[in-house]
Amino acid sequence: MTKTSPLDLDFVRSQFPGLDRGWTLLDNAGGSQILKGAVERINTFLFEKNVQIGGSYAVSQAAANALSEARSAAMHLVNAERPEEIVFGASTTALLQNLAQSMRGQLTAGDEIIVTVSDHESNIGPWDRLQSAGIVLKIWPLNKQTLALDLADLAPLMSERTRLVCVTHASNILGSINPIREIADFVHARDAQLCVDAVAYAPHRAIDVQAFDADYYVFSLYKTYGPHYAVMYGKYDLLLELDPLYHYFYGKDKVPAKLEPGNPNYELAYSVCGIVDYLAELGARQGETGSIRARIEQAFEGITAQENLLTERLLSYLRARNDCQIVGQPTNSDGARLPTIAFRIDGREAGEVCEAMDNEQIAMRFGDFHSRRLAEYLGLTDHGGMLRISMVHYNTVEEVDRLTAALDRILMTGTGLARAG
Repeated sequence: MTKTSPLDLDFVRSQFPGLDRGWTLLDNAGGSQILKGAVERINTFLFEKNVQIGGSYAVSQAAANALSEARSAAMHLVNAERPEEIVFGASTTALLQNLAQSMRGQLTAGDEIIVTVSDHESNIGPWDRLQSAGIVLKIWPLNKQTLALDLADLAPLMSERTRLVCVTHASNILGSINPIREIADFVHARDAQLCVDAVAYAPHRAIDVQAFDADYYVFSLYKTYGPHYAVMYGKYDLLLELDPLYHYFYGKDKVPAKLEPGNPNYELAYSVCGIVDYLAELGARQGETGSIRARIEQAFEGITAQENLLTERLLSYLRARNDCQIVGQPTNSDGARLPTIAFRIDGREAGEVCEAMDNEQIAMRFGDFHSRRLAEYLGLTDHGGMLRISMVHYNTVEEVDRLTAALDRILMTGTGLARAG
């Protein structure tokens, strides 16, 4: 790994044409801007290879090669052992629903699945619905003092009937990163499997599924600089054991196709090549000349440094306000907090603050962000829920300063705002 230097933000921003529209886009946890290179890959497939795979003719072979390239690119992105460990799907929600369905044959009434109260509903709902088949659902609580998941709270929930533990890699409200390898070791020592929702983590840090030792690991491309599509990694031996979701002649050994009913969307899968191309180029500009994987890792070193700068810039402003409640840790001294920052303004309706920011052409979001159980658990659903600023590496300090200046004006004058009742 080479020494990290500042990101070339002119290059970075030039790769995201959607940034050049006059808006300050700070709702990236809802969906990032798409890379020019990802769009180019989509167009290349649609214009040059847009046929069904499996044919003997040259264009069909080219389409099959493109899908193979996409799996290999995703393999490098997450550091999987082989391309066959990559499953494509419409969204993280859909992939987790598919995973739950394909695990049904392994589960019997009385088996247990543990979910956390701090997860996005995508990694709770599919497992919750298995209760209709007699599966026992247990909830791993969040420590309300530390706002962290504690293995001491998980231990008494696990038993010889525990089959799966589901957890988020990073909360899309708290912005905190969970220690996935530590959790994986704990879960595996008790003969259970681990399913990780990485949607809020994937845009910000290098993914290494081998180092994490997660059994299943899922994230959305549309929040990771690509189109509205998603990726699931699964350990190959475990994928083999899942029930097929495709036609009856797709046997259990037909991995990963048996988990992609109707086949993947070829052109959207192919966009992963554009994402990996960008990260590899970014790593090269950071001075890394090694393998694709080494360049990806170096790119994320630069991404992390830029995002830490943005995170502290916003947190320092919010900490200085006496009318603001930061949801999650108020500092980022160890760099373990992502630039996804939720907060509340005393006496203000969250929706009205957002609408006032709309007039400033600053995009942000309010509500519970589909982590409703966590919002309810923390008592943060009244007054429209929470405000959330979610940044990624293409955002700038100047954009953060524009946001805070606008927030000062809005809250000082109360223009367009009503008091929370």
